[in-house]
Amino acid sequence: MFNSLSDRLTATFKNLRGKGRLTEADVDATVREIRRALLDADVAVPVVREFTGRVRERALGAEVSAALNPSQQIVKIVNEELVEILGGETRRIRLAKNGPTIIMLAGLQGAGKTTLAGKLSKWLKAQGHSPMLVACDLQRPNAVTQLQVVGQRANVPVFAPHPGATSSELEHPAGDPVAVARAGVEEARQKLHDVVIVDTAGRLGVDADMMEQARQIRRAIVPNEVLFVIDAMIGQDAVNTAHAFDEGVNFTGIVLSKLDGDARGGAALSVASVTGKPVMFASTGEGLDDFELFHPDRMASRILDMGDVLTLIEQAEKSWDKDEAARMAKKFADQEDFTLDDFLAQMQQIRNMGSMKKMLMMMPGAQNIRQQLEQFDEREIDRVEAIVRSMTPHERVAPKIINGSRRARIARGSGVHVSEVNGLLERFAQAQKMMKKMAQGGMPGMPGMPGMPGAGGGARKNAKNAPKKKAKSGNPAKAAQERKDAEARRANAAKALPTGAAFGQQGGDFDPSQLNLPKGFDKFLGK
Repeated sequence: MFNSLSDRLTATFKNLRGKGRLTEADVDATVREIRRALLDADVAVPVVREFTGRVRERALGAEVSAALNPSQQIVKIVNEELVEILGGETRRIRLAKNGPTIIMLAGLQGAGKTTLAGKLSKWLKAQGHSPMLVACDLQRPNAVTQLQVVGQRANVPVFAPHPGATSSELEHPAGDPVAVARAGVEEARQKLHDVVIVDTAGRLGVDADMMEQARQIRRAIVPNEVLFVIDAMIGQDAVNTAHAFDEGVNFTGIVLSKLDGDARGGAALSVASVTGKPVMFASTGEGLDDFELFHPDRMASRILDMGDVLTLIEQAEKSWDKDEAARMAKKFADQEDFTLDDFLAQMQQIRNMGSMKKMLMMMPGAQNIRQQLEQFDEREIDRVEAIVRSMTPHERVAPKIINGSRRARIARGSGVHVSEVNGLLERFAQAQKMMKKMAQGGMPGMPGMPGMPGAGGGARKNAKNAPKKKAKSGNPAKAAQERKDAEARRANAAKALPTGAAFGQQGGDFDPSQLNLPKGFDKFLGK
């Protein structure tokens, strides 16, 4: 969504690198480029003026002039101001103390309210709640049916006493949405659902009838939260629409839908600042799982190409199989071989986290390789799975036995070329070597790990050149005699050692010949 804005801001900050001191001209030029980037991204003009004014004021202040790295300080200022216009801090749903928490959805038609109702219900269910959906959109054809399908996919019950409009009754659909909303809340209370999500009707534009209906529903159910769902690709009209809905239903939070689109998306940055209402959620895809709590600080980091590692970690924790992770950890600790079955299990774990492109775009500096990421084929994991599943159980455990004829058979079974099978086996062999080195104590070049000079790695290398220990005899009598001889040697060596302090001889005669020193070394001992 914010690729264009991110590219412009990143290029602007690159021009500041390496400058030990920033002049007023440098600050003005930077602020001017930031203003152009925001305007090109469709950010509302009043928001741009306020934003760049604060950035310029702070950039010319003491916090930049006294900074060790002025360019990084400018980035810090822009990041903090972006967080501010995005809402400042994360805003969560205010749950009701008594009875069900009522959430009302409002917005224009086509903004994605119905689909978002299903996403929100599934997200709440994962948080331990028991949500129920109420179909109050009785005007759009098949809106009730769509909500029922979405609810079935999310495994959430839907209260829909009226089928809604059909193609034959578009002008005057039967059913009262206010009565349906009131009955839905009562149904949720009786069936002990702790969250009720009311999906209301939208329009192609803001009109008095729609607002009046929304007001009546709000007065009838007294919701704890009124969420304004806005299409992140709507453009400059987002500000006017947000103002109209704020005056009409007095919404308490904003939900950005279609945040995965390729539009400039700057209008989404304007809504929170203009209305003073926080952005609470973001819809990032078409799937029901493509929904997340909106964190202003993390979104600002994404825009500035600083990554969003925290969200990436949360997604991994949510989707990662703990039993599988424990099994792999035990196998790693026992230094067992990493097999193709393990490789396949790890690939499936990664796929469960969602789109690889989205995950990689959350890494810092991802904008520099965005073109390569966009060319990445998500179906590659499916091809890898097909190749591995075309192997016999023995081949997965011992891939070295896979010769030419076996590779041809695997390629035919998985529908790929032999070269793709060869490439997978080569990548797996590298992964297997890496896992084996890590299990033995670490990777070469890592501090404190074998293979790093001066950090424990030398001992392993020198161990190859060290004399091998004499093997113990299998004869009990001979082994006992060897132990006695070893004890005698240790006793004689202890008698030969001088007594005294660690840094000098204290008392007694000292004979350098007892230490078996190199020839001529005794002159250094003062003898």
